[in-house]
Amino acid sequence: MATVTLPTAIQLRSPKGAFVNEPFVDFKASENSRKMQSALELISGQLGQEYDLIIGGHRLKTESKIRSLNPARPAQVVGVFQKAGAEHAEQAMQAALAAFEVWSRTTVETRVSLLLAAAEVIRERKFEFCAWLTYEVGKNWAEADADVAETIDFLEFYAREALRLAKSETPIQYPGERNQLLYIPLGVGAVISPWNFPFAIMAGMTAAAIVAGNTVVLKPSSDSPTIAAKFVEVLEEVGLPGGVVNFCPGSGATFGNAIVEHPKTRFIAFTGSKSVGLEIHERAARTQSGQIWIKRTILEMGGKDSILVCKDADLDAAVEGVVASAFGFSGQKCSACSRAIVEAPIYDVFVERVRERVAQLTVGDPTTNPNMGPVVNKAALETMLGYIDTGKKEGRLLVGGHAVESAEGGFFLEPTVIVDVAPDAVIAQEEIFGPVLAVIKVESFKEGLDVANNTEYGLTGAVYTHDREALDTARREYHVGNLYFNRKCTGAMVGAHPFGGFNMSGTDSKAGGPDYLLLFTQAKSVAERLDR
Repeated sequence: MATVTLPTAIQLRSPKGAFVNEPFVDFKASENSRKMQSALELISGQLGQEYDLIIGGHRLKTESKIRSLNPARPAQVVGVFQKAGAEHAEQAMQAALAAFEVWSRTTVETRVSLLLAAAEVIRERKFEFCAWLTYEVGKNWAEADADVAETIDFLEFYAREALRLAKSETPIQYPGERNQLLYIPLGVGAVISPWNFPFAIMAGMTAAAIVAGNTVVLKPSSDSPTIAAKFVEVLEEVGLPGGVVNFCPGSGATFGNAIVEHPKTRFIAFTGSKSVGLEIHERAARTQSGQIWIKRTILEMGGKDSILVCKDADLDAAVEGVVASAFGFSGQKCSACSRAIVEAPIYDVFVERVRERVAQLTVGDPTTNPNMGPVVNKAALETMLGYIDTGKKEGRLLVGGHAVESAEGGFFLEPTVIVDVAPDAVIAQEEIFGPVLAVIKVESFKEGLDVANNTEYGLTGAVYTHDREALDTARREYHVGNLYFNRKCTGAMVGAHPFGGFNMSGTDSKAGGPDYLLLFTQAKSVAERLDR
């Protein structure tokens, strides 16, 4: 194995006070609008660059390439990437194993310092990272800012959590002994990240792994490798040793499977679809020759999330919450509201108010900051249109339902609402992952709660009501990992809303919460008999 050493110039940093969420940018302020426009212009001059694999700190090129395209302008190449194949899995593993021997033995203060330094760099270049997100995955300015802010939050929060975990103690000290509880790193892990939060989720999973002392093989989505490359550049800038994070865009069917199945892989952190997550879980469960541990899978998968609107709800707030949750980032969030479940006495009024509110949404190139940008690619658009065709047979199309033509050939879809949908309809059960909302009428709160719980998922949900008894019942019986009362079901904030779901939504990892780093560590109890 190659020798891995820590850089000598790492500046030790301590967290500045208690954790506070990164504030969002007010783009209505002319100064911030100008900064964003300047960043978009700056980054436009950097589009189309080629990026190497980074394995053990060394840069490699491959014959096969991945091209990341702007979904608003598919002819525009955001970045060109080397495509890691199965043959690179062993190289990446050996580099990560060599780095683990050193990185796992560094002080927690050193690891924390690198996270804090990265957060500082990203904060200073916030508008540039927002611009990358706008070009690569079509986020409007506010959605891009939320992604960047959450990235900073994860870095700051996990840094503090690592220090807290390092001070853990046993519940009691047994008489005559010194008892310790040490949370030690697992080893080499695969981080397989999604395209929809390509900065925050990718960086969050990576940061949690490395601050706990693990090393990582990072395989970002082929739809969004550029922002991952930019994050790795930041890590290099602040002094992360080579091999601690190995940057390997590639096919899930080749490179991804090879890393998941490798006998030296200790854990897999994945965010993405249910089907891929279950396949990873199955592959990881098969013991390979030479494997001496049970691999750990940390899985965040899909959702079919509902907002239950009761007859006594604040209708203005409920309509706004449903529309924001359903159509923010064109519904491309696992937490998005894809079902509005509405009590009969207010159903007709609610439907009309939703129609009016959705009519106000704008769709267009996200560089101009509309409400909704494009969906991620052509295949996704075609899948969504197929679900809409099904929905027209299962309910009544209220608004939308069509692709939006653009001169640049972008993948745009109208915000779509289908009403009078049965609880067991296809569009009420299957994850669409796009701007399609099904509206379901129920006769009572109890029926509404039954409908909310009738899918295989259990990620997010919300209830709009002032009935305290109903809220208490929902608190007990609404079976989701993240439940919200009288607010939208998207927008989980690090620290306040630890995020992760039940059932087929994943392993309920609770990212951004006090339990998350435990998933990247193993507890070691040490007892020393004291001399008497």
